[in-house]
Amino acid sequence: MPREADPSSHGHVVLPEPTRSPWWSLSRRLLLGLGIIAFTVVLVYADRSGYTDNNDPTRRLDLIDSVYYTTVTLSTTGYGDIAPVSETARLVNAFVVTPLRIAFLVLLIGTTLEVLATQGRRMFRISRWRRQMSEHVVIVGYGTKGRSAVDTLVNNGIQRESIVVVDKGGAAVSDAHADGLAVVTGDATRSGVLQRAGVEEASQVIITTDRDDSNVLSTLTVRQLNPNAYIVASVREHENAPLMRQSGANSVITSSDAVGRLLGLSSLSPTLGTVMEDLLTYGEGLEVAERDLLVSEVGQQPQTLPDQVIAVVRDDTVYRYFDPTVTQLARGDRLVVVRPAKELPWAPRPGTHGEETDAEA
Repeated sequence: MPREADPSSHGHVVLPEPTRSPWWSLSRRLLLGLGIIAFTVVLVYADRSGYTDNNDPTRRLDLIDSVYYTTVTLSTTGYGDIAPVSETARLVNAFVVTPLRIAFLVLLIGTTLEVLATQGRRMFRISRWRRQMSEHVVIVGYGTKGRSAVDTLVNNGIQRESIVVVDKGGAAVSDAHADGLAVVTGDATRSGVLQRAGVEEASQVIITTDRDDSNVLSTLTVRQLNPNAYIVASVREHENAPLMRQSGANSVITSSDAVGRLLGLSSLSPTLGTVMEDLLTYGEGLEVAERDLLVSEVGQQPQTLPDQVIAVVRDDTVYRYFDPTVTQLARGDRLVVVRPAKELPWAPRPGTHGEETDAEA
């Protein structure tokens, strides 16, 4: 028997809405329409003696007749079986009921046009978004880790418009929309869902779901669709890290081990734990950053630079600052440094005051 398709696995793009929910607008229009009908019914019923039923002229109109006359009149059907005969009723129809009929029709037509326009705008926005989406970042899973990853990217200059979240739905989608992010709903282990997120054109993919098996399958699928993307994946258990790397992840973060080490350091040395937490917190205190080498720094030793250099990246290989290979800095090197999170007078950031970087030379 063929397996029933999971609706959440098909995936569709949902962009954050800049305006109120369409359901709110539709409900408001519905209440306005009902209000016009109710007001007209009361108006006709209050002056029911000024109307006649051509099928039975001797019969006095009741509430049901008033409702009937109101609905056929406002909808412009106008069967003519009930008609105003007194001067008051005719004046009320001319100067009150007729404007109400126009307002009611405008309300109906406006609602229809708004629904069509909303669908058209949504399709246009998605089409434009797809054309512009290139070299972007895909976040698989928008839990605590996914939100923290997005905050770090945004705080370091990545535009929210270049980030796409892939999640199965629920509260995560609402949270992502509240943060101004585009969302593709569905199972990230399926290639169709990842293709809707534009994984083939993505420069980076961050995989942060709470299940290691799902992370492995998502990594395999991403690597199949995009051999060149830089994949960062999280695993809960350290024993699954080698499998994640074999699946194609460039960098693997073991969340349980990292938290455990931080807890252990904080227990053994509260001050060391405080420093480590400071390094992981963006915007204040210390931060770990990667920067270009300045032209004036070529040929120097890492230990002599103003920044606290902890590693040197050369030919895509990371060397510790004391490694003999990087005793002298060379053109093309990049530095991993520990520095103040904010530029201070006694610790100016190299490359921000007109100095020529090695990449610009």
